[in-house]
Parts: sequence; structure tokens; C-alpha cells
Amino acid sequence: MNHEVKSAKLLIVDDMPANIKVLVQCLHSKYRIIVATDGLNALELVMSEKPDLILLDIMMPGMDGYEVCRKLKVNKHVKDIPIIFITAKDDVEDEAKGLEQGAVDYITKPFSIPIVLARVKTHLRLKKAREVIAAKNKELLEADRLKEDVNRIMRHDLKGPLNAIIGFSSLLLADSGLDQEKKESLEIISSSGYLLLTMIDQSLDLYKMEQKMYELKPICVNIFEIFKKIIKSHARAMAVKHLDIQLVSDCGTNGKHGPFVLGEELLCYSLFANLMKNAVEASPANHVVRVHLKNGTDHVEIAIHNQGEIPEQIKDRFFEKYVTSGKTHGTGLGTYSARLMAQTQNGSIHFTSSRETGTTVTVQLPVFQGGGGHMTG
Repeated sequence: MNHEVKSAKLLIVDDMPANIKVLVQCLHSKYRIIVATDGLNALELVMSEKPDLILLDIMMPGMDGYEVCRKLKVNKHVKDIPIIFITAKDDVEDEAKGLEQGAVDYITKPFSIPIVLARVKTHLRLKKAREVIAAKNKELLEADRLKEDVNRIMRHDLKGPLNAIIGFSSLLLADSGLDQEKKESLEIISSSGYLLLTMIDQSLDLYKMEQKMYELKPICVNIFEIFKKIIKSHARAMAVKHLDIQLVSDCGTNGKHGPFVLGEELLCYSLFANLMKNAVEASPANHVVRVHLKNGTDHVEIAIHNQGEIPEQIKDRFFEKYVTSGKTHGTGLGTYSARLMAQTQNGSIHFTSSRETGTTVTVQLPVFQGGGGHMTG
């Protein structure tokens, strides 16, 4: 006999001594037994003894079994103790009423000893399984809390060095004596610093977006200028693969006329930086990555195209969390976070992909309706 069964404590509640005697005789060799002959005494014993399972008679003078069960199930300290009703009542409605009160089972008199033993054993095992699951859930919640604490500390500790990188690169850029190559290199350093700072700040924001708790504060954002910064930050990766990037806008080629979306600058930067990174990585060498900005009546359409094809095994899960393919260091969060950020800004995102035409990821964001407005980026 295993230790789990031998250590279980049962409370038998019945106003008939003969019934208690029968149950004690069949159960005492396997379990520790305590007894009560009325409802009030049963409630007191449950609170002081904390039994693992209760065998409860329904028909008792004063407080009946239904009332005892109701009182136990509203007490947070004992509500999870399984209760098996034992009664002479055999009507289906009586059985249903017992189960509605929170009982886990229902055994009718006269007792069938094998049935009593089997059901007690079953419900003790179920109780143990629930306790194990609850303990595991508690461990997972604690681990998640610790992870968030670590992430919060890391966000704080990383910001110091990044602020120095951004600040000193900005100071150096103010030096009019720099040649063009050094200036471009510093701009890449500055843009990369801003990107890392954004990623740190938004690690918590992504959680808020998942929980629909993120508070959007939209302004007028110049998407053309956003892409100019992003393209500069990818200059080295493009050079290694001999890629060319075409930035095409139906609002002109200098960005002065937008297009403008109603969103948040940092969200837009992170959203399209993720998608551009994917496009550059997925594009075959010596090809073109094309960005087309199209102004609509109520939305701006941003289409990013590269000649690579999304692997068949992830097409159906492209925007899901932790989905990646063929990357040794990929987290699978790029397209997932892009979808969250697009939806958070009241936009949408979708893709088409084939071997013949390559891959196009299209984002639609609300157009800023206030004309030129305040440009960001």
C-alpha cells in the first residue's frame, strides 16, 4: 500500500451510529478516520483537522448535508476538500442537487463496500493531482515574476551605457569637421543606439499590448523619414549581401509630404525595423528590397518586398510567437511584435509569399487627417 493512501485522513459524517460503524470497518485499515454525528460538529472538525476527503450524509436533523456542503464550499481554507454524499435518497433530482452544491460524487445506501473503496481512492488521487497541478502553476507564476524582475533590472542597467552611446555620437555629429564617411558611421551608431533603447523600453510595452492594456498616444508620424533612418541602420548588412533598397512613395521622394500616419513614432520605428531586418535577412544576395509607401483615403499602406520565400512550414504561423526558421540566433518575436504593434495602432498586417514573386509584407496604418501637421522622424 502506498504512503499517499495510508496518510489520507477521512471525515465520516452521519447521524446513524450503525452507518458510521460500517464505513469505519471498511475504511480504517487504509485511512485515518475521524467521525461526526451532526452538521455543526462536522464543520468544527473540518476546520481543526483539515481532512483529505469527507463522506457526508444528507439527511441529518438540524443542519443537513446540503447546508454543511454549502458552508464548506464558501470557505477558502477548506473549499477544495472533496465531498462524497452518502444517503438513502436515490432520486436523480436529489443527486443533481448534491452535485450542484459542490460534491464530487454520490453514493446511495445500502453501501456497496467495493464501490465506496473505489470512489474514495479515485477522488483522493484526483485531489492529489489537482494539488500537484496547483503547485506547478504557482512555480510557473513565481518563475514568471522572477523573469520580469530580471528583465526590469536589465532594462534599467542597459539604459545607462546606451544613453552614453547615443549622447556622445550626437555630440560628435555636431563636429563640422567630420568627413562624410565618418558622419555616416556615427549616424548608424546613433540610429542603432536608439533602436536598442526602443527595444528595451518596449519589452514591457509588448506585454501590455498582449494584455490589451497598452495606452496608445497617437501623433502625426512621417513614415518616409522613419524608413530613411531604418535603411541607414541596415547599411552594413545590405553591403555584405550586395543588396539595394528602393524607397518609393507616392507623396514624393524627399519625405516633406509624408505619407503621415496617426501612430506613435517609437512603435512605428520598431514595427518597420523588425520587418526590414527580416526582409534583408531573407532576401537573396544581389537583389533589391523594395519599400512602397502608398497614401490612401483613410489609411497608409506600407509594402516591404524581398525576393525570398517564407518557408512553407511556417507560413501558417508567420505572425505567431516564437516562430522562426533557418536562424541560429532568431527569437521568433520579430513578426509577432510587428503584428502587435500594427494592431495596437489600429492597423493591420498581412503577407503574400511564393517562390516566383518573393515575399511582400503589407502594413496598413490610419492616415493622419490633419494635413502636414507636426512631423516626427
